[in-house]
Amino acid sequence: MAVAAAAASVPHIKLNDDDEIPQIGLGLLRIKDEDVAPVVETALHLGYRHIDGAAGYNNEGGVGNALAATGYNRGRKREKLWVTTKLRDSEQGYDSALAAFDRQLSLLRVEYVDMYMIHWPTPFDWRAGETWKAFAKLREEGRVRTLGVCNFLPEHLERLHKETGEWPAVNQIELHPTWQQRDVVAFCKEHGIAVEAYSPMARGADLNAGNGTIAEIAKAHNVSPAQVILRWHIENGTIIIPKSVHEERQRQNLDVFGFALTLDEHAAIDALDGPKRAGHDPLTFSYA
Repeated sequence: MAVAAAAASVPHIKLNDDDEIPQIGLGLLRIKDEDVAPVVETALHLGYRHIDGAAGYNNEGGVGNALAATGYNRGRKREKLWVTTKLRDSEQGYDSALAAFDRQLSLLRVEYVDMYMIHWPTPFDWRAGETWKAFAKLREEGRVRTLGVCNFLPEHLERLHKETGEWPAVNQIELHPTWQQRDVVAFCKEHGIAVEAYSPMARGADLNAGNGTIAEIAKAHNVSPAQVILRWHIENGTIIIPKSVHEERQRQNLDVFGFALTLDEHAAIDALDGPKRAGHDPLTFSYA
């Protein structure tokens, strides 16, 4: 797929604040700071216009270097790029969140971020309400466009709404064929919250799900198993941020618009839903 075609083919999802986010982005979890710049630069060249980072990934400096090197940190090119980052959980709270954001913005070498997110709800040390007030101040100042959360269950979303009067624009959750979180997704849709999937392939584990189900569908369309799963997400209206440090896989992850799943194929993937998550439990985990 040509670079221009790749960028043009990715749909945008309209959010409850009327902003629009590219449906496919590049995830940056578990990439070392010294290694991340070329990964981001390659993705931008391939047509990615959505970069998903976090303070907790400890690589914002490298991301900032890539944005500066490619010119995507300023001017018209910056306007065409969606940059997400997340607050470190240990820095939740009003004053601490504002101070953290200043540091993160400096590392990213940009004047604003498109979305700032609470990384985990930490219900055992709940500070999301005060944190959100700091986020709202940053939005008022034009330093953040859209506010989101990650890993929030319905009870956390309701508590945040009770304390702030707002629903987040996006809830980024673990979501893949074997862990579909249908109750969380339904709640988000009911309240106008866009759903974003991290680990959209369960870090590769779901490529072999269903005793060859994914492989059979891939063969029928002459695409890879990864492309089948990503296409399933796209057809569900989910925002996805697949991670890859390899250029060819990045290219494939963006190239999921030349085929469509049949109703039976989509239903077969729906049927893979299971009882076990691949990642952490939002009730107990903190990304300090």
